[in-house]
Amino acid sequence: MAKRLTPEQYIAIGYLAQPQQGGKTHAEIAKECGVSERTIYNWKNDPAFERELIAQMRRNVRDMIPAVNKAMYDTAIKEGNAAAAKLLYQQVGLLTDKVEVETKASGETPDLDELKRMVAEIDE
Repeated sequence: MAKRLTPEQYIAIGYLAQPQQGGKTHAEIAKECGVSERTIYNWKNDPAFERELIAQMRRNVRDMIPAVNKAMYDTAIKEGNAAAAKLLYQQVGLLTDKVEVETKASGETPDLDELKRMVAEIDE
């Protein structure tokens, strides 16, 4: 069974997952949680705590995507920024990396006997 985190750990994660830790130091976060600063550092080394911290960071970033998209849109339109426009197009699937493959086959598919003959020539 997976280790369950405490309410204090979730409070710490709430701060630690924010940019600049929500404007708080480790000591301030520890005080909010009612634990020592050393405990905060110990928690950060706990794999279960780290997984939840990363998950919360992802949720925070996901919530910011609309604002980031708007900023890219504004930059692409108002400043004529081609890189921002390219990112927007890629994000919505209107621009993808395209690889063209050129074949030099004659268009005719050799029959089974011809393929066997070709393999025999290679083996010799």
